[in-house]
Amino acid sequence: MAGLGDAAAALWFLGVIGAMLVLSAAGLRLPIPAIGLARWLTRAVIVGAAVAVAIFANMALYRHDLQFDLTREQAFTPSAEAQEIVRGLNQPVQLTYFYQKQDPAGRGVATIVQLLARLNPRLEVDTVDSDQRPALANQMGVQVYNTAVVRAGDRHIQVITTDEEDIALAILRAIRVRETVICFATGHGEYDIDNFEFHTHFEGVQGHSHNIEGVGVVQMQQHGLGRLRRMIEKLGLVARKTLIAGGQEVPPDCAALVEANPRTRYTRPDSGVLRAYLARGGSLLMMIEPDYAVDQALAAVLAEAGIRLGDGFVVDPVDHYFTDKQMIAVTKYARHPITRALALSIYPGARPVETIPAAQATATVLFSTSAQSYRITDRLRAGEEAESAPRGAIPLAAAAEGRLGSGYPFRLVVFGDADFGSNSFFPYLANADMALGSISWLIHEERVPVVKPPIEVLPTVALTGSQVRTIFIATVLVLPGSVALLGGLVWWRR
Repeated sequence: MAGLGDAAAALWFLGVIGAMLVLSAAGLRLPIPAIGLARWLTRAVIVGAAVAVAIFANMALYRHDLQFDLTREQAFTPSAEAQEIVRGLNQPVQLTYFYQKQDPAGRGVATIVQLLARLNPRLEVDTVDSDQRPALANQMGVQVYNTAVVRAGDRHIQVITTDEEDIALAILRAIRVRETVICFATGHGEYDIDNFEFHTHFEGVQGHSHNIEGVGVVQMQQHGLGRLRRMIEKLGLVARKTLIAGGQEVPPDCAALVEANPRTRYTRPDSGVLRAYLARGGSLLMMIEPDYAVDQALAAVLAEAGIRLGDGFVVDPVDHYFTDKQMIAVTKYARHPITRALALSIYPGARPVETIPAAQATATVLFSTSAQSYRITDRLRAGEEAESAPRGAIPLAAAAEGRLGSGYPFRLVVFGDADFGSNSFFPYLANADMALGSISWLIHEERVPVVKPPIEVLPTVALTGSQVRTIFIATVLVLPGSVALLGGLVWWRR
């Protein structure tokens, strides 16, 4: 059972029910004169009081009603993200939803948006049957059913959907006061954002694989961050490429810069471009693969911000996805706006990301591996190195903020893996939430809930290696063993 409303609405509901019970008890127990005018006056007063209480009770319930959704799928309850967006509105927003009454999906969304309107008086909702009011539909430029028109000030957003989260995304886009540009670095062989393929292929010397045997890797063309770019654009942000080469500056309108999987080494001028951007108060997201050699100039920029990229490949024999010990699975995170309410996320091949003391910056580890993890330098000799490698938790991502020299406050997020944000792994588990949460924090919108648009993947049940082992022990060993033990005890007693 789920309720939609606040504590005040619940108190109003309970108060009205109590008043009705008191009225019923009074009608049964009040003495009524047997004869005369007093009998009729008493009856009139009781009937009048009952009518007045009923009218006021209905008014109170209409203004402070409490809705309960008893369906298993919560079909009549808006999503938590949509509720949070509506509750956080600080400016008037008009929402008009055009639907057809014969369409059950359209009727369902019309009910949902009306429930959302109860959460915040700043959201004004009007549900319209396009067949009954075609003139209004033509006036607003609506040509098909199930169209939501969102207006905030002079901004006008139109979205065709039967999903309240798409409408919530439209509200976020409408209330943006400025165009926010997310720049993606180019010039060093980074992942491309102009692609629509849904898989990033890595071909190894022993065939197609993402695992340890994929040593001789070749990145195929037209693969990369197409899914991430489309999610950014659905959130009302602007995705754009920018060249980081030749010493030219990062454009001043870049709210955040994403450096995803560079393949060629940074020169000293290129590293100087990144430092100058951070010194101007910029925000930078770096996703660096384990096989990338970091030059000294780039390492010095990161060190000044309190972060150091370690060498080698991290192996976690406890928390990994399926059977690949180098595909790190993370379920526990440090407290940070980026990691708020995150579930399981996976990192297919990662390097250490350590925090170090910095003069004017503070760095925080976002998450680490299990205490049984270790690092290797050669994937072909992973078994040999595992025997002598020291064990311990290894950090894989860090966030830093502060100043570089006399510059303005910056923000920086560094991941020791880039594949988790690629087309191959972005839509699965909580990887999209991690990537979008990092970008939200970088553009100083960490209090805005991250609404992940629908992604075209099948639902899956993901388990870490330790969870699979626990299930195996419980179902294959403990339960049959218990049955055998109890059977033996019964036999022995008889």
